[in-house]
Amino acid sequence: MMSHQGAARVTLTEPNLTEPALTHPTLTEGADPAARRILIVDDEPNIRSFIGRALAGAGYLTGFAGSGTEALRHALDSHYDLIILDLVMPDMDGCSVLDQLLRARPDQTVMVLSCVADVATKVDCLERGARDYLTKPFSLAELLVRIRVRLREDAHLRGDGLKPGETSGEVIRAGSLTLDVARLVADIGQGPVPLTRLEFLLLRELAEHLGQSVPKGRLLASVWGYDFDPGSNVVDVCVRRLRSKLGFSLIKTVRGEGYQLADH
Repeated sequence: MMSHQGAARVTLTEPNLTEPALTHPTLTEGADPAARRILIVDDEPNIRSFIGRALAGAGYLTGFAGSGTEALRHALDSHYDLIILDLVMPDMDGCSVLDQLLRARPDQTVMVLSCVADVATKVDCLERGARDYLTKPFSLAELLVRIRVRLREDAHLRGDGLKPGETSGEVIRAGSLTLDVARLVADIGQGPVPLTRLEFLLLRELAEHLGQSVPKGRLLASVWGYDFDPGSNVVDVCVRRLRSKLGFSLIKTVRGEGYQLADH
């Protein structure tokens, strides 16, 4: 079915879609070998096929998994730039898949795509380390845009586009804080501290507004790329983790406004 704006929206009854029988993820034939690799994890063959065809048309290499067990095996055996993960699967809860995957590969980019639409589940998945959460039925156009945004952010953090042998070398300094973009490391004068990608992105946003209060809504939009319920505490949880790693005084709570990086 189509939305009123013409963007395809998918339900679990999308007709006339077929997917080749797969025992292992397969890469789209004829695609650029330098293209980004995406693993689609969903127990519905029609959904896997629909998304796979759309991603192949957009130039991505695609792999498929129909269960949580299969997803973990494929994701840990191969490299994928992004994993699209359903939560409701017959053999293993998607949150368990997410936890096991990120324990093994903390920097793996995972986007949840699920029919579970309540805010509590969205927040829980983001706190566990998912980079994005999109609900079914979904707009295909929105899915593709979100994928491009996530992959572009990852490429920036990795310093893609540099000449062979170069490193991004980008260092952000704000007061006593130094952020090493290439290594995802923070230093407040007591030695380097490794951060997760989400922690790094949030701290970078605060550093770029040194001495200013940054509203939680802006942090949600810039770090998570989605305007979640204002009551969501995903930002607060990330700030608590940063404080536990770098000291409570580094990030100030501005009551009724947001958070601010201490200027010292």
